[in-house]
Amino acid sequence: MKKIALFPGSFDPFTRGHEDIVRRGLKLFDEVVIGIGKNARKDRYFPLEQMILLIEEAFADEPAVRVISYENLTAAVARDIGARFLLRGLRNTTDFEYENGISQVNRYVYEEVETIFLITSPELAPISSSIIRDLHRYGQNVDPFLPYKLNDRVIE
Repeated sequence: MKKIALFPGSFDPFTRGHEDIVRRGLKLFDEVVIGIGKNARKDRYFPLEQMILLIEEAFADEPAVRVISYENLTAAVARDIGARFLLRGLRNTTDFEYENGISQVNRYVYEEVETIFLITSPELAPISSSIIRDLHRYGQNVDPFLPYKLNDRVIE
């Protein structure tokens, strides 16, 4: 049976830290599906359609990675796409506390799903999407923190 992992998140934007988790996850799984969840209570800074294209561009060399967007419970999406694993990155203990609770709820929704935590590589741990949004909002070059070129593109 093919081992499929869903890597869920808002990815607003998708960072080098996220890329690191996906590429390391490919050593454990046959396929990694990057799932961009839509949150009706939260406005995106970077347009969803553009982020999907940028992530696909970043993994153009990797046929075992695909990108989807969804508006459902993460565990239900995992079940629907045949993923028995949820892949998550942890930068610190705060991330663990947050992710631990979510993993328990995901098991409630989809009993067969296992959450796999990978510790973020130390050099990437300080990077967060919210910091990148703030830098970008105030005109700073954020390309060093992303696996694609953003500053050359128009964000609508």
